[in-house]
Amino acid sequence: MSNSSSLNEFLLLPLAGTREQQLLHFSLFLGIYMAALLGNSLIITAVACDHRLHTPMYFFLLNLSILDLGSISTTVPKSMANSLWNTRSISYSGCVPQVFLVIFLFSAEYYLLTVMAYDRYVAICKPLHYGTIMDSRACVRMAAAAWASGFIYAVLHTGNTFSIPLCQGNAVDQFFCEIPQIFKLSCTDSYLREVGLIVVSVFLVFWCFIFIVLTYVQIFTAVLRIPSEQGRHKAFSMCLPHLAVVSLFVVTLTFAYLKPPNLSSPTLDLVVSVLYSMVPPTLNPLIYSMRNKELQEAVRKLFQLVQVQQP
Repeated sequence: MSNSSSLNEFLLLPLAGTREQQLLHFSLFLGIYMAALLGNSLIITAVACDHRLHTPMYFFLLNLSILDLGSISTTVPKSMANSLWNTRSISYSGCVPQVFLVIFLFSAEYYLLTVMAYDRYVAICKPLHYGTIMDSRACVRMAAAAWASGFIYAVLHTGNTFSIPLCQGNAVDQFFCEIPQIFKLSCTDSYLREVGLIVVSVFLVFWCFIFIVLTYVQIFTAVLRIPSEQGRHKAFSMCLPHLAVVSLFVVTLTFAYLKPPNLSSPTLDLVVSVLYSMVPPTLNPLIYSMRNKELQEAVRKLFQLVQVQQP
């Protein structure tokens, strides 16, 4: 293969060898995907339909659920289809948009989590000005900025990745098209390009992470000054779900892309990729709804409405 233009397809990493294992993998991924689909769809529908949830916090949560639903739908269905039909191929024209969507949705989600940290900061540290600062126009602009930043970031990464000539075969050691694995197929030394991408990515991730940390330092400082125990408990219950989601997202992605080279192995890379691509989208709805009575009540009313409409 002289360059990437001669590639018609990539071969993804098979997750199972025997037919029984393939069907087990299909069933496991299907269960996880359906759980993520149900959880995020319930949050999206509940927030959209219940006027009491038309607040900045739930508006950002709706956007987060859309991103989670999109990210897991980008990678998992193709892997399930390959296991079900006993194939491992993905077309070149299918790999490119998959890379783009993975980067776009995950980076937009990270930017959105940063915006949500600011929302929690204003709600707790500046409650009297919350309605003015976090009005509907400001919320839409912040969410749009997160989506747009993810889009631009994905365009740059995807364009850079597929502009590299590929001639080291077409086998991708991952269950979806992933940039580090595609770099391994390049004809030329892609070290400098990869370093450039890592530097830009680390800078953006680090900046957002520092912003979130500093925000929560101020939040916890303000919470500890609240005289009533009930007030402190309410403030913590507002912040802990978001903090748990951020921690889950950052830890899994950081370990996936910044782990020491001596820890890298095909099996470990596969396990880590499953963790960061499937666990956060599945657990995020559960984390946010576990102690959120307003959201639980909205979902309960949604189920009751569905039951009433059934013949």
